[in-house]
Amino acid sequence: QNGVMSGLMQMLLLKVSAHITEQLGMAPGGEFREAFKEASKVPFCKFHLGDRPIPVTFKRAIAALSFWQKVKLAWGLCFLSDPISKDDVEKCKQKDLLEQMMAEMIGEFPDLHRTIVSERDIYLTYMLKQAAKQIELPRASETEPRRYIPAVVVGVVGMGHVPGIEKNWNSDLNIQEIMSVPPPSASSKIFKLVVKATVFGLMGYGCYRIGQRTVQFILSMPAAQSYLQKLTEIRSQ
Repeated sequence: QNGVMSGLMQMLLLKVSAHITEQLGMAPGGEFREAFKEASKVPFCKFHLGDRPIPVTFKRAIAALSFWQKVKLAWGLCFLSDPISKDDVEKCKQKDLLEQMMAEMIGEFPDLHRTIVSERDIYLTYMLKQAAKQIELPRASETEPRRYIPAVVVGVVGMGHVPGIEKNWNSDLNIQEIMSVPPPSASSKIFKLVVKATVFGLMGYGCYRIGQRTVQFILSMPAAQSYLQKLTEIRSQ
C-alpha cells in the first residue's frame, strides 16, 4: 500500500521492535497503551492520536536519504543484535545520555533525524496547541457574552520529543510543508525497478526449477515409464 521502500522499512522496524520485545519482555509503546487505558477511565475525556501519520513520516524519511544511506541504515537494522537490559532503558531516561544519543543520530543520519524527530516535534507541538485552546461554553442566546474555560490536556510523548516541543511552543507553526510527500528520486525509481525485476526473476526461475523437477519426478515413476513405452510402441506400429 505504501510502496516498496516504505514496506521494507516497516518490516525492518518491526524486526527491531521484536528484538526489543524479546530482550525486555515488553513491547515498545507500552506507555501509550497505558495512557489510553487511563484516559478511558476519565468521564468525558477525548482521546486523540496526535502524531503525524506513519506513511507520511516513512516516505519523507526515505526520500531524504541517499541510496548509500538507505543501504547503511537497512544493513544496521538487519543485523541489530546488541543485548538490551532494563538498566539500559533506565539510563536512556537520563537527559544527558538521551541528548548524547540524539547527537550521535544527528551526526550519522542528519536528514533522518530531521524527518523522524525534528519534523514530528513541530507536528506534535502544533497538535498539542490545538488541543490546548480554550473551550467556548454554550450560550442561551446570541446576545449573551461569550465565555470560555481553559482546556485540560495531558500530552503523552516520547522523551526524545520533549526538548523540541518546548523549543517550538511559542513559535507560529505551519504543518503543511511537513505533511507533503516529495516525489521519488531517480535513484529510488531505479532501485525499485531493480528490486521488482529481481523478485519476479527469482520467482520465475523458482517456478521453472520446480516445474522441471516435478516433470522429472513424474517421468521417473514406473507407471509413467510404462505409459511412455506403450506410446512409443503404438507410434512405431
